[in-house]
Amino acid sequence: MQGFMAAMADPAAWAALVSLIAMEIVLGIDNLVFLALLTNQLPEHQRPMARKLGLGLALIIRLLGLAGVAWVVSLTQPLFTLFGHDFSVRDLILIAGGLFLIWKATSEIMQMLNPEPEEDSIARRGTSSLMIVVFQIPMFDIVFSVDSIITAVGMTDHLPVMMIAVVVAILVMLFASGPLAKFLQDYPSLTVLALGFLLLIGATLVADGFGTHFPRGYIYTAMAFSAVIVALDLLSRRAARLRRIKGRHKK
Repeated sequence: MQGFMAAMADPAAWAALVSLIAMEIVLGIDNLVFLALLTNQLPEHQRPMARKLGLGLALIIRLLGLAGVAWVVSLTQPLFTLFGHDFSVRDLILIAGGLFLIWKATSEIMQMLNPEPEEDSIARRGTSSLMIVVFQIPMFDIVFSVDSIITAVGMTDHLPVMMIAVVVAILVMLFASGPLAKFLQDYPSLTVLALGFLLLIGATLVADGFGTHFPRGYIYTAMAFSAVIVALDLLSRRAARLRRIKGRHKK
């Protein structure tokens, strides 16, 4: 407790806390999109429970990672060399996570292009799917937890500050995940955009695992630009539909 009070009395700790919270929230954008797409596969009454359980497990994993920060940092130590590149446990986690994202996004896109009959869709969304979704949320979170913890260590030495930032970021994700999931459900074209975002993130993670790093800001900027274009397209379609309705009333 005394260590916590001493940390909070340091102005540098507060500055680090604000920076860490912002970093965790930005890094959580990927998780948020993935969480919304995953929970939308479930029956509506199961979605809030899936979000709470999944993010709760993700929070526990992140806090345990911070508690064992020395072990997490050691994951960057090279394990073996292949094709002139030193691979660490972190690299293998990134590659595995990236491949999983590519597979998940591709399978979801294929399902949208070849929809199942209604009865098959209902059968597929059984109670067993709830645990599958809950399990996938923290497993995917591990991919980004490694880098976020390593970055946090470079920003502050105060463990309580890191933990507070993680808790705040998870709470933001919990409150934002519901509205985002509903928004994606209401606008299927944005769901396709979100799946494209996950494909791009997956490819970036694989490239990062092989030693080629792409600044995340470039990716977010490109996806934000795409989202604006899709939003303008939706608005133009809505305006055209309203004009057609007014034209019918005049007749």
